Amino acid sequence: MAMVMHENPIASVTGGNKRYPGVVALDNVDFTLHRGEVRALLGKNGAGKSTLIRMLTGSERLDSGEVRLSGTLLDGADAALTRRAAELGVRAVYQELSLVEGLTVAENLCLGNWPKQGGMIDHGLMLRQARLCLEKLGVEVEPDALVETLSPAQKQLVEIARVMVGEPGLVILDEPTSSLASAEVELVMAAVKKMSALGVAVIYVSHRMDEIRRIASSATIMRDGQVAGNVALENTTTGHIVSLMLGREHQDLAPVSHAFSQGETVLEVQGLRLLPKLEDISFQLKRGEVLGIAGLLGAGRTELLKAIVGLEAFDEGVITLNGETLRKPDYSAMIQRGMGYTPENRKEAGIIPLLGVDENTVITNRHAVSARGMLQWERIRTFTEAIMQRMSVKASSSETAIGTLSGGNQQKVVIGRWVYAGSQILLLDEPTRGVDIEAKQQIYRIVRELAQEGKSVVFISSEVEELPLVCDRILLLQQGTFSREFISPVSVDELMSAILSVH
Repeated sequence: MAMVMHENPIASVTGGNKRYPGVVALDNVDFTLHRGEVRALLGKNGAGKSTLIRMLTGSERLDSGEVRLSGTLLDGADAALTRRAAELGVRAVYQELSLVEGLTVAENLCLGNWPKQGGMIDHGLMLRQARLCLEKLGVEVEPDALVETLSPAQKQLVEIARVMVGEPGLVILDEPTSSLASAEVELVMAAVKKMSALGVAVIYVSHRMDEIRRIASSATIMRDGQVAGNVALENTTTGHIVSLMLGREHQDLAPVSHAFSQGETVLEVQGLRLLPKLEDISFQLKRGEVLGIAGLLGAGRTELLKAIVGLEAFDEGVITLNGETLRKPDYSAMIQRGMGYTPENRKEAGIIPLLGVDENTVITNRHAVSARGMLQWERIRTFTEAIMQRMSVKASSSETAIGTLSGGNQQKVVIGRWVYAGSQILLLDEPTRGVDIEAKQQIYRIVRELAQEGKSVVFISSEVEELPLVCDRILLLQQGTFSREFISPVSVDELMSAILSVH
């Protein structure tokens, strides 16, 4: 939709400043968005993106400067600011979905705003309203379906449809596709385009450049709490955007060249079957090798790692670990045998947010820092600081609560705890999900260094572009089995084509 520049902007921030103890979150930020515009909001974790979003949604207020929505100053009591922003047409969809699983799609769409007749909820009207809302965005989901029966992509689309209730002016989408496969991303893209065509302005936060280029016309790049640049995407290179994000010229990492010398086999999986996802899985992992597993979301990659580490029982097959044959691996026994595992969702299963970096690091081997049942805090600090340095973790101290760190720093701690535990085989499930470009590159380097030290790594990623940067070999998981093997150096284009072509 063409922008109508003489109209009041849908949203504007003028001279926006916000400080937290020890941090300048926003530094004299100016930001303007017009009706129907789709704007990407880019920047490393900690650049100020989340703070800017909080100011626009009214969940916090600026220290100085002003926020205007459709020309109206966003002001009022702190407790009512979020409600006021919503009245002025601001909606947000965050990474963590907020749908109520036990309710229907229609009930979720009308939550808190039930259509009533004679003091009773009018279910017929609710279904009709929900259907209209879903149709607006082209979302093919039945309004009377229970949310818990939907796929991840359908849940994401219902979450997006929900913000269309009540004629919004601005919708903020925070990493809406981070947990979706390529084919599912298309559905979200189509919904965003329909939203824009209806005149709704969209702020689109993502780390995926290919996605951003397809959906947004312009981008605001933030760095250190400031707007580093506003660019039109059609005539701006990704290299230039990255250099604005980092404040220096971006050095692309070269793909792994085939220099891997075959070491001994440390892990062998034979004929593993775990229905309904995995039919016949066989592979070997060598000492000092980084093995990538590619495939669409839902192909069974996570299930495979869980089966290997003993978190999910498989139907058939044999796992051989350092020459020992195991038919029913047990998680704690596998950890003792030198295996480490980082889950896909670090917040749910990877970290204890309220505990410090130190306790989150040593949790994998508390015996090493205990004496007669008592924790030795000096030893904990020494070990943790060494791991923090090794993993390039940015935190004010080893005691800082891990939940306050950026996603990238949390992830580096999650990997670091297995380095501390001396694990020889690391199973990493989406280790770079939701982290910024700089943190990603640090994780790649760490993984390569661990391999050079003789550790073996299985690396799962939905970001196809990164697998050739870190893996010696890549196996493609399709329809329950490994359909192809790629030996480094691997072409991204070839890998992408293979993933998307399901025979």
